[in-house]
Amino acid sequence: MARYTGADCKRCRREKTKLYLKGAKCDSPKCPIESRPYPPGQHGRGRTKESEYLLQMREKQKAARIYGVLERQFRNYYEAASRKAGKTGENLLSLLETRLDNVVFRAGFAKSRDMARQMVRHGHFIINGKKVDIPSYQVSPSDIIEVKVESREITPFVIARAEYGEKPVPAWLEVVNSQMRILVHAEPTRAQIDTAVQEQLIVELYSK
Repeated sequence: MARYTGADCKRCRREKTKLYLKGAKCDSPKCPIESRPYPPGQHGRGRTKESEYLLQMREKQKAARIYGVLERQFRNYYEAASRKAGKTGENLLSLLETRLDNVVFRAGFAKSRDMARQMVRHGHFIINGKKVDIPSYQVSPSDIIEVKVESREITPFVIARAEYGEKPVPAWLEVVNSQMRILVHAEPTRAQIDTAVQEQLIVELYSK
C-alpha cells in the first residue's frame, strides 16, 4: 500500500503550521517549525502568490496530512461526505475523525496518529469482540473498542495508562482507562472537532 515515507516535519513547514504529526516533539523546542517557520526547499523563503486555488489546495493538503490520508482516499471521503445529509465539509471531518486510528489517538492511547496506525496494524485492538487491524475502519456510535488483554502490558499502553488525563478526550468518546476501553457515544459534531481546517475551502476545491 502506498504511503508517505518522508520527513513529517517538512509537511508542517510546508503548511506553515504545526500539524502535530510527531507527538511530544511538536510541543518541544526541538520542533523544526519553531526555528524554520517557512516552507522547505531552496525557494522556501520566497514570496508565493496566494491565489484562491492555492488557498483551497493548501487547506485540502493540510487536512489530508493531519489525518494521514492519501489523495485518492481523501477524495473517496469527500464523495461519501457529499452523499450524506447535512453540510459536506462537516460530514468530511466527521468521517475522518471516526477512523479507528484517529479514535485511538484521540483517546490518548497513542502519541500521534502515525503511532496509532502502527498499533492498529499490529492487531492490538478489538471492536465489539472482533479483532480489527485496518486503520481506516469507520467506528460507529455504540461501538466498544478495547486493547487486547495480551497487549495491555506492552510499553506504549503502560505509558498511556500512566499518563491518562493529561490530554482531553472529546465528548463523543469515553475512555475506561483501567480496562483500556473506548466507548463511542455518537458521531462527532463540528464543535467537538478541534482540527484547525477551513473545510469550506476543501468543498469549494472539489466542487469546481
